[in-house]
Amino acid sequence: MTMTYARFTVAYWCVLIAALLPMVCAGVAKWKAFGQPVRQGGYDNHDPRSWLAQQQGWRARANAAQANSFEALPFFIGAVIIAHQLGAPQTRLDILALVYVTLRIIYIAMYVANLATARSAFWALAFAVNIAIFLSGWR
Repeated sequence: MTMTYARFTVAYWCVLIAALLPMVCAGVAKWKAFGQPVRQGGYDNHDPRSWLAQQQGWRARANAAQANSFEALPFFIGAVIIAHQLGAPQTRLDILALVYVTLRIIYIAMYVANLATARSAFWALAFAVNIAIFLSGWR
């Protein structure tokens, strides 16, 4: 009897990266606010959600990108798992997952930079790639 071992694919690594993106956004939102006194606008670790809700400009946009990254994550995870279960061609799945993560990183950058039209275009592209991942195992 031979044992078959599942391997950790590039697409699975992309799930990990996508799961870390919201934390990256949170770090960007809080960047340079650590170490400053709260009374001077510094990060308030005792009430972080209220502190983030009061932010404006790029900090607020980074926080919004964090929320959107969490919102997009379940569909991506599900699409990757379903594609694996349906036996999608691994190379195609890996490439699509890498493209998805790349588009999401660009999306976050466009969000923080306040480039709304570009941000929306990259969101749409990433969503379309995620649908392609989901359908990649369909026969």
